[in-house]
Amino acid sequence: MADLELFDDPDVTRVLCVVAHPDDMEYGASAAVAQWTSHGIEVAYLLLTSGEAGIRDRDPAQVGPLRAREQRRACATVGVEDLTILDLPDGVLEPDLATRRHVARRIRQVRPHAILCTTWDLEVPWGLNHADHRAAGLATADAIRDADNPWVFRELREQEGLEPWSTRWLLVTGATPTHAIELGADAVEKAVASLEAHEVYLAALPDHPAPRELVTGVVTQGGAAAGVERALGVRAIRMG
Repeated sequence: MADLELFDDPDVTRVLCVVAHPDDMEYGASAAVAQWTSHGIEVAYLLLTSGEAGIRDRDPAQVGPLRAREQRRACATVGVEDLTILDLPDGVLEPDLATRRHVARRIRQVRPHAILCTTWDLEVPWGLNHADHRAAGLATADAIRDADNPWVFRELREQEGLEPWSTRWLLVTGATPTHAIELGADAVEKAVASLEAHEVYLAALPDHPAPRELVTGVVTQGGAAAGVERALGVRAIRMG
C-alpha cells in the first residue's frame, strides 16, 4: 500500500517557486515544474539571491552573473519563462521583514494557487540544512499570510496597487512528505538537463553526485512511497 497520497488539485493553474539560490530548484523539484508546464500550468521562479558566494575560489562579482545565466538555461529546459532574481546577500539571508516583503510582493504579482519552497527544518535527510534554505522557507511561509493580509505591508496595496492574494497550497520540498507529485519520464529527463545546466557551479563541487544519479534517485524514492514509478515527495500544507 502506498504511503503518500498523490497531489492533484485541478484548480492549481499558477505556481510560484521561492528558493534561496540558483540550482536550489534543480534537485528534483524541477521535475515537478516540467510536469506542470507540459500541462499548461504557469510557473514562476523567485530566487532571493544570485548565489554569488557559492564558489570558493571565484569572486562573487563574477559568480553572481554566471550563476544567473546558468539558472536561465535551467529554467528554459523545464519551460519556465518568468524568472526573478533578487540581490539579497548570499550566505547570510535572513527571514526578516524585508525578505518577507519581497516575497509577499511577488505573491501578489503572480497570484499563485500554490507556492513551492524548501524546508525550514534544521535537520534534513542529507544532514544539516543550509542557513539560506531555512531562511527562504520560513520567509516564504510567513509571506503567504502577509500577502493575504491587507493590513500587513500596506504600501504594497496603497503605493504599488497590489491587492491581497490568498494562496491555496504551500508545497515544501526536503521535509517529511505528506503527498507526491507524479512525474512522467520526459519531466525527469528535463529535470536532469536542468541540473546539468549549472555546469560551472557543479564543476566547483568535485564530490557532487552526477545529475542523473541524483535526480533519478530522488524521484524513484518518491515514486516508491506513492506506489507509482516516479514522483516528487512534498509536504502539502493547505493555506487560506
